[in-house]
Amino acid sequence: MTQTIVRNGAVAAPCEASPFEVHRLTAFIGAEVSGVSLADVAASDDLFAELKDLLLQHKVLFFRDQDITRAEHVALAERFGPLEDHPVAGSDPEHPGLVRIYKDLDSPAEHYENAFHCDATWRVAPPMGSVLRCVEGPEVGGDTIWVDMVEAYRRLPEHIKEEIADLRASHSIQSTFGAKLPVEQRLTLKERFQDAEHPVVRTHPETGEKALFVNAFTTHFVNYHTPERVRFGFDYTPGGSELLNYLIRQAFVPEYQVRWRWTKNSFAIWDNRNTQHYAVQDYFPGVRKMERAGIIGEPTF
Repeated sequence: MTQTIVRNGAVAAPCEASPFEVHRLTAFIGAEVSGVSLADVAASDDLFAELKDLLLQHKVLFFRDQDITRAEHVALAERFGPLEDHPVAGSDPEHPGLVRIYKDLDSPAEHYENAFHCDATWRVAPPMGSVLRCVEGPEVGGDTIWVDMVEAYRRLPEHIKEEIADLRASHSIQSTFGAKLPVEQRLTLKERFQDAEHPVVRTHPETGEKALFVNAFTTHFVNYHTPERVRFGFDYTPGGSELLNYLIRQAFVPEYQVRWRWTKNSFAIWDNRNTQHYAVQDYFPGVRKMERAGIIGEPTF
């Protein structure tokens, strides 16, 4: 099968006789891939190069019936770069960086996943992406939605693009994961992870595409209160927050989304730099057990 690959915004030479069978799921984002074992991809330079090209093109890739080991899962993710831990979610003890996201009736009443977000933008260097596996899924429900934030930015009105071109925003862990903690623990978490500052419009380091880079971890603009924007107090409050909320709501637009129905041993690999996602919590009393390997990213400055 011949694949059309895009590198740095240009179409590269087609790859003949590729084992990858690729089926686009929407006009803008997402493709289901078959014909390969992710264990083989983890062990092959050539197969991994093809997979990475497909990821840059489609932003999120989906696979079914991948009965691979945890070690192979980790090896595949480490092809992209070193893995990160998580200060709140627990990791598999034998595979550091493989975070367990297990949900059942005994799970705490946490709802961080059912909001549109990029993973860990409260870090100075947010993750490059993730490799997520369904270990056990509910009979119905528990889907995940991904959003193309390149398309969300592209379709913004031109006057909004001009207004946000130089804006930067703060992203916080203490206001999200830390909110349920006693104040002393929350402040300790804040000391460990100071609020991170990122551009509102992020340029992808590999494709050069611009993406809207605000999400559920974003609390406020840090450089909005200037004489050019603020004449009176209400231009900033609520004016600035209203603009931020408008931008965050762009992820809610169905035309930018792809939705994936999980089955056991299905995988999603996504680029965290230009997408958001939302884990739909509609499956209780069902059980949903996922394992995610997050790849360390680069600072956005």
